[in-house]
Amino acid sequence: MSLTVAVQMDPLEGINIAGDSTFALMLSAQARGHRLFHYLAADLAYRDGRVSARARPVQVRPTPGDHFQAGDWIDLDLEDDVDVVLMRQDPPFDLAYITATHLLERVQARTVVANDPVSVRNAPEKLFVLDYARFMPPTMITRSLADVRAFNAEHGDIVVKPLHGNAGSAVFKIGRDGTNLGALVELFGQVWPEPFMVQPFLPEVAQGDKRIVLVDGKVAGAINRVPGAGEIRSNLAAGGTAHAAGLTAREIEICEALGPELARRGLLFVGIDVIGGTYLTEINVTSPTGIVAIDRFNGTDTPALIWNAIETKSKAAAQ
Repeated sequence: MSLTVAVQMDPLEGINIAGDSTFALMLSAQARGHRLFHYLAADLAYRDGRVSARARPVQVRPTPGDHFQAGDWIDLDLEDDVDVVLMRQDPPFDLAYITATHLLERVQARTVVANDPVSVRNAPEKLFVLDYARFMPPTMITRSLADVRAFNAEHGDIVVKPLHGNAGSAVFKIGRDGTNLGALVELFGQVWPEPFMVQPFLPEVAQGDKRIVLVDGKVAGAINRVPGAGEIRSNLAAGGTAHAAGLTAREIEICEALGPELARRGLLFVGIDVIGGTYLTEINVTSPTGIVAIDRFNGTDTPALIWNAIETKSKAAAQ
């Protein structure tokens, strides 16, 4: 089954192919005989009921510094010319991201979009997870300094982070004495219009923050991300290191609770974060990562699982 696949992502020139999940998906698609196009979210356009993108056909190869070859730019109709759109640009989850989901929603009658753009729009990482608060640490979302001070007094050391941040950016630890809390809340209020998230600091993060990948609601594998020296952030983009990992009984329970709903929403490729084998902190649906490291440790082929799910949906859409 040969498909035409349009990949909506960040510029190919700047990716790190050694660990980039989207690039791994592109290599896998090409190996299956699928034809690839690449475009940026900013290249999306709408006119007279049609959604298109200014795109280039690409061929990819696992050669650092020479990892893709691109053809001439064309206007690609995302219904007539394409079977699958991979929505894989990195956050931030801002109005530009939301606009892209609205445009891609319009092509779904004939084109498979993964992840489902409606579900992506309705499931921002740190808000969708609130549906599973029973698995989370105590959590507050607020703009009130008084509320945060009360939370700090109750829980001691806390973590403050932007509601729509990514890759561990702007995550701060505040000690139990609350030093600099007022200045930090003031800064957050000036930089972001939305509330921010506050949680107790979990010392278990020193042993790692586990990324578990689910494909069509089923566990594909996991890695444990350990913070670097002097850091509380375990994100690989923030200097964390990846280690092989299995699942605890609690993590299996979490995945079994989430899986059916992820599949129902058309969220084919999802990464959840669990600290200390116990606490669910995020459900990543916009552009989850981690599959290259998972496959390296486990000898698995997660891109193949993802393409199996996409191809099944494409066959159903064609009938």
